[in-house]
Amino acid sequence: MGEWPSRAVTDFRGRRLPEPATPIGYAALIQAYELSLPLPPRLAAVAERHHPVDTVDWKMLTPRHAVDATLAAQLTFAIKWEGVDLAVLAQLFAVIEAEAIVALVQATPTGAFARRIWFLYEWLTDRTLDLPDAGKVRMVGVVDPEQQFALVRGEGFLRHRVINNLPGTREFCPMIRRSPALVAAAAKGLDARARERIGRVRPDLIARAAAFLLLNDSKSSFAIEGERPSGTRTARWGQAIAEAGNSGLSLAEFDRLQRIVIGDARFVKLGLRDEGGFIGVHDRESGDPIPDHISARAQDLESLLNGIIAYSARARWGHYDPVAAAAALAFGFVYVHPYVDGNGRLHRWLIHHALAMAQYNPPGLVFPISAAILRELDAYRQVLEGYSRPLLSVIEWRRTRDGNVEVTNDTGVYYRFFDATAHAEFLYACVEQTIEQDLPREVAFLEAFDRFAKGVQEMVDMPANRIELLQKFLGQNGGHLSERARTREFEALTEDEVVEVEALYRETFGAAA
Repeated sequence: MGEWPSRAVTDFRGRRLPEPATPIGYAALIQAYELSLPLPPRLAAVAERHHPVDTVDWKMLTPRHAVDATLAAQLTFAIKWEGVDLAVLAQLFAVIEAEAIVALVQATPTGAFARRIWFLYEWLTDRTLDLPDAGKVRMVGVVDPEQQFALVRGEGFLRHRVINNLPGTREFCPMIRRSPALVAAAAKGLDARARERIGRVRPDLIARAAAFLLLNDSKSSFAIEGERPSGTRTARWGQAIAEAGNSGLSLAEFDRLQRIVIGDARFVKLGLRDEGGFIGVHDRESGDPIPDHISARAQDLESLLNGIIAYSARARWGHYDPVAAAAALAFGFVYVHPYVDGNGRLHRWLIHHALAMAQYNPPGLVFPISAAILRELDAYRQVLEGYSRPLLSVIEWRRTRDGNVEVTNDTGVYYRFFDATAHAEFLYACVEQTIEQDLPREVAFLEAFDRFAKGVQEMVDMPANRIELLQKFLGQNGGHLSERARTREFEALTEDEVVEVEALYRETFGAAA
């Protein structure tokens, strides 16, 4: 064990504090017990003055919040002021004696924070402490829903007199803080807003818009990976997206989806990895891996995926926020990276699955999340790397003969428990884009196209496919028919008809094109 923070500092493990302050709570526990893990996105510290200012990285408290340099005091402070950080708690409980938690509970056997800590210890370690049941005292939630997203309903544990409202199991349970951005996003009721928009549109237009948005999402998901698949492969993956949420998750379902994604499996191993994995490049001279991200160990994959499967079902059962659940599931999956190839597209498919299972999107309509991600690719990568890059510093590995990585320390906890707040903020922004921009834009386009097609038919008898081509050419050339189109595909149009068609295009597509 190291030393408790005892003086004000301006730097904690490479993270700058906004002013001199003494780390407290989880930060103090990390230092005192020399825990090896990526720092939580937000830590707490006690400032020297009475009016400190919070930052994104630090919750700054006044001197009156200082507590004793003991396990009980710092752990209680952490749960009270910072919420449940399962990554820190899992490592902490692995290195402290069980008697320390027994003593903490015995000091305040009916205390709400003591009972929450007691439950979390037994839940994370699967060990029963030598303590009698709590007796008759008011039940409390393990997670404070004012601090973090929690299940609306959970399971009561009479032994500790707590309600387990954690969104997952000890095999997989990312936590999400109620940041100001997420509080504001959740309050918008985006699902209700989408239904309201749909309700004002003709059903036939919605059906056509849904088909386009589905195909667009499939294409965008491949584009994010730098691929341009055939039309058949794109349509096949689009169908898989359309079916997301029709049934629960399973290992067999993940394998089936990987087969759809890959298509030609002659050069790709299907099924779960049986070796290490990383994202990055190789040194051109030595051939050594240069990882940007290191995947979970092969021996942990089945447990982690079972945890993801259980999380999905539990979040739905407990009425967990659908977008928060989608973020935790999808980004957790891509960090685990269970397959040799196809992980990125399955990760985005999981977003559709979680939203569809919760009936968040209108029936028959897929939000083109991948298209929104493609537009925000830099922000997407920043969110991914916000956890994967710090993770590299705590993973020990060596090169294998074939230039892969072999992880030599136990890394399972890093993939089971992480803070997914930034991931949920990003996903909420993408969902809002699809509802406020993509859906109205596509509906407006279809309405304009119908008016354009009707106008063209009133001028000249033209098949539907030729009208589509005409509109495409006009759209590509700023509303004017190019000389090439006039002399080839549409040479049959007279000069007067061309003028009329161009005027019609400007009239119908003025705002939608």
